Amino acid sequence: MKTLQLDDVEGIPVFGTLVWKPVRKTLGVTAFGINAYVAAEVGDEVVEEHDETALGHEEIYAVVAGHATFSVDGEEVDAPAGTLVYLDDPKQKRHAVAKERGTTVLAIGGVPGKHEISPWEYFFPALPAIEAHDYDTARTILEDGLGVLDHSALHYHLARVEALAGNTNRARAELARCSQRHRDAFAGLGLLPD
Repeated sequence: MKTLQLDDVEGIPVFGTLVWKPVRKTLGVTAFGINAYVAAEVGDEVVEEHDETALGHEEIYAVVAGHATFSVDGEEVDAPAGTLVYLDDPKQKRHAVAKERGTTVLAIGGVPGKHEISPWEYFFPALPAIEAHDYDTARTILEDGLGVLDHSALHYHLARVEALAGNTNRARAELARCSQRHRDAFAGLGLLPD
């Protein structure tokens, strides 16, 4: 048995105001994905705008503290503490913002019938290092992730790191291991000469 206080899990700023707490990885859960998002201020994101089409995940968002407003395919959902928002269609566009400081949302999900660890669990921790131009740290985090999960998204972010660090050949090698979707996204960044 393990117990965990969400306040004991260090938050990692990942996109804009979104702060991620790696619950699944901290506890070592392998049957499903579970992580928390915490808002410092009113209006901060507690779920970034996205859909789950690429991963095929069903998700439940549990508001465990505070109050959030969800948007699901344009429909607004008022979600005070204790609310569960279940999305069984991976194509549904979702987003949520805090209506109170300290709003905490627990995200639980996975592919129906099986669980696969999501690649963002390995690239989210690298994002603050990339933003700080600490490419050695970001590279180490991403390479460690690739040791566990060989996924296009991790190669994409490692290609980004290498391009930003001036390692053009390594960036191209990582990019060659990416899906076409990630190659197209990378091309839009303009980090490598043609």
